[in-house]
Amino acid sequence: MKRKILLPTDFSKNAWHAITYALELYKKEPVDFYILNVFSDRVDILSSLIKMEPGGEMYETAKLDSENGLAKVLDMLTFREYDNTKHHFETISRFHNVVEAITDIVEEKDIEMIIMGTKGNTASRTNVFGGVAIDVMEKVRNCPVIVVPEQAKHNLPKEIVFPTSYKTHVKRRELKYLIDLAKNCDASIRFLHAATEDTLSEKQLSNKALLQDYFESVPHTFHTLSHTEIPTAIICFIESRDSDMVAFINKKHAFFGSILSNPLVKEIGYSSHVPIFVMHDLRN
Repeated sequence: MKRKILLPTDFSKNAWHAITYALELYKKEPVDFYILNVFSDRVDILSSLIKMEPGGEMYETAKLDSENGLAKVLDMLTFREYDNTKHHFETISRFHNVVEAITDIVEEKDIEMIIMGTKGNTASRTNVFGGVAIDVMEKVRNCPVIVVPEQAKHNLPKEIVFPTSYKTHVKRRELKYLIDLAKNCDASIRFLHAATEDTLSEKQLSNKALLQDYFESVPHTFHTLSHTEIPTAIICFIESRDSDMVAFINKKHAFFGSILSNPLVKEIGYSSHVPIFVMHDLRN
C-alpha cells in the first residue's frame, strides 16, 4: 500500500529543500507525493477572497503563476534525473488560507504525513520558523508534520530525540507515526527528560514505563538533564550528540509558542539543521 505524503511549497529554496529531504526519507517506499501550492493573501485572506474571485483577472493571474510554479517543480525533479519508480507526483493548486487548505487536503487525499520547510520567500533572519510553519505545526491537528530547516542534512535520521516530562499519559496510537518512522529508518529514540526534581513521582515512573513498553521494538534509551530549562536542554542534547531529528507531541497550542519563541532557540536558528517532527494529542 502506497504512502500519501503532502509537500506544501511556496517555491522558495527552503521549500525545495524540504521536498528533496522527503524524497530521501521515503526513498525505499512506494509513495504518492502531493505537491501543494496555496495562492492567497495570507495576511488578509478576507481581502483576497473579495478581490480575487474565480474568473477575475487577479485570480486567474495568481492561479496561472501557481500552476506554472508547480510545473517548474516537476521540471526540477526531471532535471536532477529523479527516476525513483516507487514515487508518483501529483500537483495541487488551491486558492485558500494555507492552514485550511492543508487541513482540507489531508482529509480529501487521506494524507499520513506533511513535510515542509521552516521558512518561505518572506523568511526573516531573526526568526527560526516562519509564520506559516508555526501555524501548520500548531493548527493542523489531523496529521503529523515534519518541518525541515534549509540546512538539514539529506540523510535518513538515525537518532531521534523525544523530549518528555513523563507527566502526561501518552497513548500508543499517538506515537504510531514516530515508531513507524524509526523502524523505517533504522533509527534509535532518545527520550530526554529536563528534570526539575531529584526524583520522579509515581505517575512519572508509570508513564516512563509505558514508553518503555510502547518502544519495545525500537532501539531507545532514557536520558536526564537536571535543573535545565527545557529549550536549553533540548538544544544542548541535540548539538552534543549530533542528533538528526527532534519529535514532539503538541498537546497544547501554548507549548509550541513557548518553545519556538525562546530567545536561545532564535540564537541558534541561523545554523539549525535538525528537522522537527510534530505529532498531536488525539484528545485535542
